[in-house]
Amino acid sequence: MFTTRLDLARIRAARGDIDPIFLDTPLYRCDALGRELGCTVSVKLETANPVRSFKARGTELVAGRLAGRGGTAAVCASAGNLGQALGWSGRRRGIEVTVVASRRAPAVKLDRIRALGAELLLVDGDFEMARERAVSVARRRGVRLVEDSLDIETCEGAATIGLELASGASCFDAVLVALGGGAMATGVGYVLKTLAPDVEVICVQPLGAPAMTRSWHQRRVVTTDSADTIADGVAGRYPIPEVLDDLLAVADDAVLVHEASIVTGMRMLLEHAGLVVEPSAALGVAAVLEDPDRFAGRHVATIICGSNVDLDAYQRWIRT
Repeated sequence: MFTTRLDLARIRAARGDIDPIFLDTPLYRCDALGRELGCTVSVKLETANPVRSFKARGTELVAGRLAGRGGTAAVCASAGNLGQALGWSGRRRGIEVTVVASRRAPAVKLDRIRALGAELLLVDGDFEMARERAVSVARRRGVRLVEDSLDIETCEGAATIGLELASGASCFDAVLVALGGGAMATGVGYVLKTLAPDVEVICVQPLGAPAMTRSWHQRRVVTTDSADTIADGVAGRYPIPEVLDDLLAVADDAVLVHEASIVTGMRMLLEHAGLVVEPSAALGVAAVLEDPDRFAGRHVATIICGSNVDLDAYQRWIRT
């Protein structure tokens, strides 16, 4: 039996702490997409909610438990989606939220963070610089620092996706999960390896932001000097050791995909599934495109994890 920081009983109980609007999201076969990819494809749609991503499953736990202890403020670093989710969950509970983000983050994500009433602090560097600033703010103000993937609530909140997948897992051969900091990959992977161990858990990351994938293959933390990908939501450079340990226990594979495949995946999701997605959400499709023989004739599920995308950039990408 593998050992991780996660706990199945806590994950099941977490469903009672998450607003139902984020639970039991659509899971369905997309035959048109499957015909194009040469395999059976099911999509798990995590975008039909107020923050357009899966992140609120975790922030609902964070904010609920913080409020239960009398906490009134929290700060996080975010590429955009976590900040929106924490803003939504915090506002619901009267928690003052501060989000630190890169000035280069998509404007649509920054605008939505502000619209949710969160204080937004911008840095000139990348996500890792935002993380450093968030740590400083938390110490100076004496407030809760929310660290995606390191905080177990973010992993176990995301793991509730795994519970929903596992209920139909008998028909899946593999589940493709976008890999960034690792909250979704470890959470979903843990539940599937516990409840449906025959389902292959495959993590997918951009070639331009490969730190966690390289770390998984080398079984040690591998950092990178930079990240260069349109998939801003998974563009971390410094894997968290505790998260890597969990990932090593629950993932069957971790693969890297090219930017061109991500763009093609976005286009295919629009044309064959009617879905406008951000680049991170197309990673699963990109993985099938790059290794079609591996998935031929199999039934794969891919998690559509976010749709917060700048429309001008999106239109440029899908027209190329």
